[in-house]
Amino acid sequence: MIPPNPKVLAIYGSPRGGGNTDLLLAQAVTGARKGGVDVEEVFLRELNMAPCAEDYGCLKNGRCVIDDDFQEVYDRLSSCQGLMLSSPVFFCAVSAHTKILMDRCQSFWVRKNLLGHSLQDKSGQVRKGLFISAAARQSPRNNFDGTLASVRHFFAALDVELWKSLLYAGVDRCGDILQRREALEECREAGAELARLLLSGLP
Repeated sequence: MIPPNPKVLAIYGSPRGGGNTDLLLAQAVTGARKGGVDVEEVFLRELNMAPCAEDYGCLKNGRCVIDDDFQEVYDRLSSCQGLMLSSPVFFCAVSAHTKILMDRCQSFWVRKNLLGHSLQDKSGQVRKGLFISAAARQSPRNNFDGTLASVRHFFAALDVELWKSLLYAGVDRCGDILQRREALEECREAGAELARLLLSGLP
């Protein structure tokens, strides 16, 4: 029996359709698909997803009890072998859409740390993740510190190794990134490399 292709979930976190991080992640998706993996795309701005209510309903079985579009995202996050996430930087953090997703994934943290049900693949293969971000400010060296801190904890709750982060400063107006062809190529190559790693089963 031929094993199914690894599944990669690509999550677009920008509130702006066709914005810079959308364009960058689309390149990574193209690279991953050409590399031979199946990619599902989720656009957070299109979903009806409430913030976490912190009512601890997820303590029952590790699943959020709010009945909205997050439930489908939960299932996709549970079953994917690779994760790609993009978000612009707002006040040294991810977008509001992305932060809502992260907070709702507290249910995964509960599932893993309080209920003892890890998402780690029983075969030992590590789920791998790619994060792509863009910030308007050019000069500060700490543009992405707060964003990366949140993303690292988010990926850890999902048992996803943050394999690579691609961060681009000085990108603000819609379409600015199109002037930086090397960034688009870097994201496309990262998607292809992620596909190779998942197909090879390398740790």
